[in-house]
Amino acid sequence: MLLYYDPDDDKSINSVKHAFIERIGAECYAYDIPFFLEVVSYSDSIGDEKSLAFAQAKPEKVRHLTREFSRARYGVDVLKLEIPVNMRFVEALEPDQSGPFAYTREEATQYFRDVAAEARVPFIYLSAGVSNALFLASLALANEARVPYAGVLCGRATWQDGIPVYMHGGTQALRTWLDHEGRQNIEALNAVLRSGAQPWWNLYGGKENLDVVASTHLG
Repeated sequence: MLLYYDPDDDKSINSVKHAFIERIGAECYAYDIPFFLEVVSYSDSIGDEKSLAFAQAKPEKVRHLTREFSRARYGVDVLKLEIPVNMRFVEALEPDQSGPFAYTREEATQYFRDVAAEARVPFIYLSAGVSNALFLASLALANEARVPYAGVLCGRATWQDGIPVYMHGGTQALRTWLDHEGRQNIEALNAVLRSGAQPWWNLYGGKENLDVVASTHLG
């Protein structure tokens, strides 16, 4: 389930969203379906999500929404979270960056930790359509922060560069791209994940502490 959410929005708006997600969680529980919730932050007051102003506000918004939807009332099994900072505004990330900046590298790393500390359920990261290189840099920073993320669910970061290839060269050109650049993107992603991602059951104290409950449902 994808939800756009602003923790600072009017209470009358967010209460409806809370009730909606709570209902989905209850239905998933009833039918024994894992509930993956993807929450994307926004701000009506700031507007442009690519702006410096939103980059400055984003860590706190992601922290609050992580805390909110980790609550047991929602029944979320896995939170699919944004990278808590806009990597384009991280100082000293790239040698040729000239600013403006929203955070130092140290501050950005701490924001990863602050958000992770709010999670009470396993969480994974989404790519939000940034370039594959930038997404890899985001995960490398998460690894540096040693946050216990359980992996990723991403699409566009790994395959979006194949779209213009298909538009100009057709199906065979896309197949060739997928066999080479596309494969390299996935392999690079897997390498970063092996360096930092952790099993989801670590959040519950380890696999040995899990209780496997068998359930049956009437058709």
